[in-house]
Amino acid sequence: MPQAEQHPIPDRRGENFYTTDQELRALLPLYLPDDLLRHMAPHFARMGELAGGKVDDLAGIADHHPPTLQYRSRNGLDEQRVLKHPAYVELERIALSEFGLGAMSHREETLGWRGPMPATVKYVLTYLFVQSEFGLCCPVSMTDSLTRTLRKFGSPELVARYLPRLTSLDFEDLAQGAMFMTEQAAGSDIAATTARAQPAGDDSWLLHGDKWFCSNPDADLAMVLARPDGAPAGMKGISLFLLPRRLEDGSANRYRIVRLKDKLGTRSMASGEIRLEGAVAYLVGEAGRGFVQIADMVNNSRLSNGVRAAGLMRRAVAEAEFIARERHAFGRSLQDMPLMRRQLDKLRVPAEQARTMMFQTARALARSDAGEPGAYALLRILTPLIKFRACRDARKVTGDAMEVRGGCGYIEEWSDPRLVRDAHLGSIWEGTSNIVALDVIRAIKRDDALPALRAHTDDLLGQAAGKLAPDFADTLRRAMDGACALAMAAAGDGDGSDVLARQAASALYHCASAIAMAWEAVTGGSVDRLRWAGLVLQHRVLPRDPLAPDA
Repeated sequence: MPQAEQHPIPDRRGENFYTTDQELRALLPLYLPDDLLRHMAPHFARMGELAGGKVDDLAGIADHHPPTLQYRSRNGLDEQRVLKHPAYVELERIALSEFGLGAMSHREETLGWRGPMPATVKYVLTYLFVQSEFGLCCPVSMTDSLTRTLRKFGSPELVARYLPRLTSLDFEDLAQGAMFMTEQAAGSDIAATTARAQPAGDDSWLLHGDKWFCSNPDADLAMVLARPDGAPAGMKGISLFLLPRRLEDGSANRYRIVRLKDKLGTRSMASGEIRLEGAVAYLVGEAGRGFVQIADMVNNSRLSNGVRAAGLMRRAVAEAEFIARERHAFGRSLQDMPLMRRQLDKLRVPAEQARTMMFQTARALARSDAGEPGAYALLRILTPLIKFRACRDARKVTGDAMEVRGGCGYIEEWSDPRLVRDAHLGSIWEGTSNIVALDVIRAIKRDDALPALRAHTDDLLGQAAGKLAPDFADTLRRAMDGACALAMAAAGDGDGSDVLARQAASALYHCASAIAMAWEAVTGGSVDRLRWAGLVLQHRVLPRDPLAPDA
């Protein structure tokens, strides 16, 4: 007999997060080829099993035993080490070695599949893993993103030197990545970067300066922004460098971790402050083009942020649904109470929007990397859209889902507090909400991304229109008209037009996700997705009288 039937406090532990997620399994045939889906299904099931059991247990332990910084060895040598709890190390082994989440986009064979692995596979596995462990997903994403940027901009010699370890699945040999960009006076304002770079006389540079917020600070390799001596002020003087943790002779590079941060969330993963003291580094790409080059890494990481937010919301909603189904009060199951049904729908809608946008953006990434005309512009706007809106939604969804569990939801023995704490970071790192909303506008102005988005949603609506009620299809189309008009106003040249950036970003996200959900509904035959698409319009797009009773 299931434990939930034996005890008045339901516990979902041990549930497979893949096999019990009917919506996920129904969506996968829309986004993955049949042969790849058949091959990956056992691996998805394996990750779902781990996420619902072992990974969740390890994550809880690692969250309560954060890493510490060792400054000296026991015999007095200056040997800095980040000491990680064994539970976190085992999480690293599962994510980076067993599943190869940091390397699979850059290998010719992963998990028994020969040939390049579509990004969608990586994000589905991450979506399952992050439902239990959020902190490690930052190093996983940084490793993947650093490898992508190195392959795209690095010299052949640099790629040949470091790519093998970045793509290795041998846990003792594989390299992890990081990005050291933030400074005390240069957070989102990259032009204010003060870290300096001096040519060393060979193919290397020497870096000096402080970096203020460096996650995974003991990574084997990091991408670092610095200004070469003599370079002009402002953005054009910034270059990108690859910083190894250890030099060719095995000795430690000349930088140190000043301290680790005491964070609200992502406590399992170390974040610290770095002081560069003549550290050896290598120029990546063209000098003076550092911002453009690292932007590719940041955008890849922003997409990962959106995926992680979607995963956090899915975990929160799944826990709330389980409790509502298994918990009884006043002689009834909670899910049979009208207010609870309404509350669950208010949790599901943003969670399902994020899931849809995860798939849509991953598909755009694949099309862009394949060189399909117009796909880069579509990716360029979808990425900040999901990063902006899904990360903000995750903060509310995880908090509201906690309430469904009642008092137990506030207790650290359960997953809810960790979800709430971790969710708040998504809208901060890789650009705060204001910065990312303005990036949506920048994509419209500089990359002509709005016509690409409109063409994409028109295509989806055209495919679905024959199976949609004409009034509903027309409402979706007119809503997208309004969102595009608002976005054009936000991208205008008038003073203060960018004050509309957040509103425009939300409007585009809601309308695009509603249309994509409607397409998924008719293509996959999901009545629920069609209803949720309607609720997006009703509650997040269309004007409503706040004094009128809800239907």
